[in-house]
Amino acid sequence: MPDAGSERPMRADARRNYERIVATAKDLFTAQGADVPLDDVAKKAGVGAGTLYRHFPTREKLFEAVYREEIAVLADRAFVLHEQLPPWEALEAWLRAQVTWVVERHKLATILKESIDSGSETFQYCQKRLREATGVLVDAAQEAGLVRPDVIGADVLRLGHGAGMAVRNCSPEDGKRVLDVILDGLRA
Repeated sequence: MPDAGSERPMRADARRNYERIVATAKDLFTAQGADVPLDDVAKKAGVGAGTLYRHFPTREKLFEAVYREEIAVLADRAFVLHEQLPPWEALEAWLRAQVTWVVERHKLATILKESIDSGSETFQYCQKRLREATGVLVDAAQEAGLVRPDVIGADVLRLGHGAGMAVRNCSPEDGKRVLDVILDGLRA
């Protein structure tokens, strides 16, 4: 999605180009790192360099768009789980999804976080979005009497991030055990 500061809606073809550029950039940043030439991003996305630079005048703007998209997908997952599963199962599934995201996207997330100022509007937006998503799950589990009353969504986010960083080089069994310990600690 374009920055929240965008004034008018994009034409359909411009939106498709924007989305292709962001998806392609995410793939290339993940595979090749942050220094991939932006002309390579444009070429692989099937757009001209002018189109890329019209949407993203700087590399940092493209990093921000990729980061926003990644966070939006992760946060949306929490809301879907909230609608589809009972409270504890939704929280557990989302925590596992967050840890998996941290493990699988560690390199990309590091690149993006290093490029985005923690005081920036993008960083604040992403942090708020994840806290709201996690908060919905924590609140529902607390209302059902399943999660300790002193836990907040930000706690679960930190635990999930920490677990992902801790288990990214471990066996799946070790990762599952770490998550089970965290989940047991959250229980009421």
